[in-house]
Amino acid sequence: MTRARASALAFALVLLIQAGSLAAQDWDAVQIRTVPLGNGIHVLFGQGGNLGLSVGEDGAFLVDDQFAPLTDKIIAAIRSITPEAVRFVLNTHWHGDHTGGNENMGQRGALIVAHENVRRRMNPEEFRDLIGRSQQAPPDALPAITFSEAANFHWNGENIRTFHVEHAHTDGDVIVHFTRANVFHMGDTFFNGSYPFVDMESGGNVNGVIAAADRVLELANAETRIIPGHGDVGGPAELRAYRSMLMTVRDRVRELIAQGRSEDEVVLAGVTSSFGTSWSGNAERFVRAAYQSLARR
Repeated sequence: MTRARASALAFALVLLIQAGSLAAQDWDAVQIRTVPLGNGIHVLFGQGGNLGLSVGEDGAFLVDDQFAPLTDKIIAAIRSITPEAVRFVLNTHWHGDHTGGNENMGQRGALIVAHENVRRRMNPEEFRDLIGRSQQAPPDALPAITFSEAANFHWNGENIRTFHVEHAHTDGDVIVHFTRANVFHMGDTFFNGSYPFVDMESGGNVNGVIAAADRVLELANAETRIIPGHGDVGGPAELRAYRSMLMTVRDRVRELIAQGRSEDEVVLAGVTSSFGTSWSGNAERFVRAAYQSLARR
């Protein structure tokens, strides 16, 4: 069996497992919790990536939309805050726990906006030059507006700045800055309190995740609130702690690579053991991503 065929079969198996997991999910049990952050900005917690929301006279501006079965609950939560319809949905990246509601939102009239690589990964039949993981999505789920570097929205009295960070969690990550409210939504470039998932097959790289943290910290101040893709809302202190952990693990892995250690040997070396239980999540997966980030050229 060729390596390419083996990779294709492995990815197909992953999709089947994910589909089974979603089918088994008790969506009725999921509750959408909303937390106001001031100046018309809210964060919504449910099942999947955290949602950002701007409300005002222009209409609702939503960052990510979780899974399709949760759309009605998300809409109900938004209507408890504002009667205005969702006019824009901005995807921070392409993963299904952040874009699964795109089709429903698009059919309700929302314009879907994302980095151009998000559309490429969600519509590989149109973009056959794409390398790595991708997934075919229905037409209404595809971003109608894409950009390569940055896009600004003047909406609800806010200056909403969105900018691309290269090869971080994926190759299509976007950070959203609600400048007047002093709030960022970092998508999955920030896992508050846990080791990150770096999607290497979607162009991710640990160095890019560190660079994303640097970008936000350069723009933040002591009062800044930061919505992570997963975890509680934090601030610069939590993001600095996250960045420090990322750099410590990366540098330890780099040193072991310089000694000629293999990926499995680096995993067994316990480069995260000094953190104890300070960070949740999958440490081995993160260490492997760090190794692959440094080993690839």
